[in-house]
Amino acid sequence: MTRIDDTFARLSAARKKAFVAYIMGGDPDVATSLAIMKGLPGAGVDVIELGMPFTDPMADGPTIQLAGQRALEGGMTMDATLQMVRDFRKDNAATPIVLMGYYNPIYSRGVDRFLDQAKAAGIDGLIVVDLPPEEDSELCLPAQAAGLNFIRLATPTTDAKRLPKVLQNTSGFVYYVSVTGITGAAAAVATDVAPEVARIKASTDLPVIVGFGISTPDQARAIASVADGCVVGSAIVKDIGAGKPVAEVLANVAALAKGAHSA
Repeated sequence: MTRIDDTFARLSAARKKAFVAYIMGGDPDVATSLAIMKGLPGAGVDVIELGMPFTDPMADGPTIQLAGQRALEGGMTMDATLQMVRDFRKDNAATPIVLMGYYNPIYSRGVDRFLDQAKAAGIDGLIVVDLPPEEDSELCLPAQAAGLNFIRLATPTTDAKRLPKVLQNTSGFVYYVSVTGITGAAAAVATDVAPEVARIKASTDLPVIVGFGISTPDQARAIASVADGCVVGSAIVKDIGAGKPVAEVLANVAALAKGAHSA
């Protein structure tokens, strides 16, 4: 059982939906990013997704692309990202942390080295958007053997033939991408999402969490009401990119979390 598994078991027992928040590691600088990260649990965040800055983020829209650029220009590295996690864990041993990003930085470091360091730092799971199930031997299976959840994305184009393959080695939760396209590109609509979530849940016992296209408390409530929870990324990253004070960023996160938790 990972922290992710424990968290969803606790939320399920309480009949409560999950709120997952994404931030880019090192955006706009390490100190600010860490201060926001440390404040997320107090703002109601159940699971933290921490972005690994990368030069070619193909699934991300302009908001998160710019966050990655800001982080990289500020000198953010994989080592610094893992140090952020270690610093967070000094005060918080309970909140799950999922590293989200692309395979190239992991491959460059070496899978075994990366997994050892991630596990030691306090990482609980991985979302690596450009590794399909056909490549599970590359990272997914080694990650699970190391005690990390490997969280897979399902999308509106994941048909009945493809879904079993996507779910095969997934653990922790399933991340359902609510819109076809990049992050921040369109608004999620609960009436469209509900049948897709039901379709996925008919094939797995894992929680299904919906992300992409959620930017307001009302949207968070609506989407969480038809799933096991929701993810917000671009709306939070946009506040950070606008230079809003940490307290204001966290206040907006708290409003989004309240929306999801009221579902």
